Amino acid sequence: MTAPLTPPPPPHEDSQHQLRQAPPPAGTPEGGGYEQDGPGMKTELRDAAVITVAMALGGVLLGLLWWWLAPHVPLVGDQVDKSWVVYLKDSEGEQAIGVDGTFTLLGLALGVVSAVVVFLLRRRGGVPVVVALGLGALLGSLLAWRLGVYLGPESDVLAHAKDVGKGVTFSAPLKLGAKGALLAWPLGALVVHLGLTALFGPRDPEPPYPHQA
Repeated sequence: MTAPLTPPPPPHEDSQHQLRQAPPPAGTPEGGGYEQDGPGMKTELRDAAVITVAMALGGVLLGLLWWWLAPHVPLVGDQVDKSWVVYLKDSEGEQAIGVDGTFTLLGLALGVVSAVVVFLLRRRGGVPVVVALGLGALLGSLLAWRLGVYLGPESDVLAHAKDVGKGVTFSAPLKLGAKGALLAWPLGALVVHLGLTALFGPRDPEPPYPHQA
């Protein structure tokens, strides 16, 4: 008869302890799943809120520049049969187009500047940052529009014509004829920020190529 085979010795207790306490693989937290890259969602939302408020307040600067740089549209008042009428002094003038063009160009310029500043401060980007950039720029454009109208000439042109007198030239109220100019700032900011992110944003590491046998 052959002797029974001796069973293998049990694994060392320290080895079992090391196996149980082995750290999780890199990139995965202890409870499973993947670790977030960069700041957490709370940080991104906080940064997005700051960007939105800062961009909206930047509308004050846009409104002041528009009020200062926009051309004036000359009007003239006249009295016909005891009724006041107001008409353009230069019917072929392009001042009204220049008012819209000034707002559009200023909005595009601020879009470039704001996109560069946000990219330099928050290079990783993210959806909350992009949404905050567009939303803040839109709110800033609306604020600039209303501020420019408020600071501009009186909106009641008939009353203004009566105050200055018959045949005296005065400036028309500051207004936007093309409301699409309000989108110049947000669109410019989003396009420039997208281009900067695509060209200079951080890249995800490429997976290593498998070794050939």
